[in-house]
Amino acid sequence: MIELNLAFIFQLVNFGILVLVLNIFLYKPIRKVLADRRQVIDGARDKAVSVDGEVQAKMAQYEARLRDARNEAAGRRAEALKQAQAEETSLLENARREAAESLGTIRDRVAKEAADARALLKQQAEILSGDICEKILGRNT
Repeated sequence: MIELNLAFIFQLVNFGILVLVLNIFLYKPIRKVLADRRQVIDGARDKAVSVDGEVQAKMAQYEARLRDARNEAAGRRAEALKQAQAEETSLLENARREAAESLGTIRDRVAKEAADARALLKQQAEILSGDICEKILGRNT
């Protein structure tokens, strides 16, 4: 059985003093260091969250500017394409018109040359038919 004597009380007081001394010199400083470290970690975490928020905001701003730039480039590209198509249409129309004029001129010239050739052939045919008739009939007309 446990005897409650003076040694037990002395050990109990001794344990209380040890707990008090350890609390003052060991546990409080450790708890203070841990609390300070927790504050530093929380501060760093808060700062990281705020920096992350800033980065997200800047990324959103960057993406918006990039999207605007792409839209503007697409608009410029569409406008340039529209102008190129208009210029192509104009050039093709001019080429068609010039080709039609040239073709008309060539047709007129061919028609004139054909008429001249017919007239020449008709004249030569008359002369040739007269020569043939003279030779066949044996007389001069």
